[in-house]
Amino acid sequence: MPSTISPEIILATDQLAALLKNNDLPLVPVFVGSEAAFAAAHIPGSVHMQPAELVCGVAPATGKLPDADDLSLLLSRKGIDANSIVIAYDDEGGGWAGRLLWTLAVIGHRHYHFIDGGINAWLTEKKTVEQGLVPDRAVSEGSYPVNIDRAQLVSVDDIINQLDDPAFKVWDARSQQEYNGDKVLAARGGHIPGAANLDWLDLIDRGNDMRLVALDTIQDMLNERQLTGDKSIVTHCQTHHRSGLTWLVGKLLDLDIKAYDGSWSEWGNLPDTPIE
Repeated sequence: MPSTISPEIILATDQLAALLKNNDLPLVPVFVGSEAAFAAAHIPGSVHMQPAELVCGVAPATGKLPDADDLSLLLSRKGIDANSIVIAYDDEGGGWAGRLLWTLAVIGHRHYHFIDGGINAWLTEKKTVEQGLVPDRAVSEGSYPVNIDRAQLVSVDDIINQLDDPAFKVWDARSQQEYNGDKVLAARGGHIPGAANLDWLDLIDRGNDMRLVALDTIQDMLNERQLTGDKSIVTHCQTHHRSGLTWLVGKLLDLDIKAYDGSWSEWGNLPDTPIE
């Protein structure tokens, strides 16, 4: 990675503003969210990704990773290649941005960052924005060849086989109502046995332009739930959207963390998975 880029995953808005002045860096800011929000205001030079482009969309586990050919075409259309420094941001505190960065990690893309506060913080600070839509690039299919690292993916069997392992822990990023089974969004409600619940929304400081809560505070919340550095952690939500942020936070805290992209839409719709 170029030495002028911080090795840290998370960047402040001022850091990105300074980087955008360096035309020699292969920066690709990517806003993941609605087309309307992107058109209203985005960071200069950004490209737009629809959240639906990051998931397979096949029921019941609609949030699973698309196949390699689809990801190759998506990234190529957005002007991203293996050398691009992807700067992910959104307007919701990091769920979709985290999902994009997880996708890049799974395919072995080396250079990626997250903007703390996303477009919310950028606008509050009255930094320069662009408006309108940006057309996709016309590219030849496969201009960014993608290989999926299956070792980074988590299956139902992977989880079931580790449920009795004290060194294994599931981080459920859904609401407490979903976790308890009071709110049911699949054939069955509840949670994976032994899972710890920390709602992704508890990681976002709404009073500070949707930036992350201080990482030491988040670490304290994780410690209370035994989601600690000595554990192998798998995080999920309903469709691996909200857990895009919890995966990202796990990475920021140097946890041994993976994401279960099948999430509750798969687990809760299977007839025989164990549920509490």
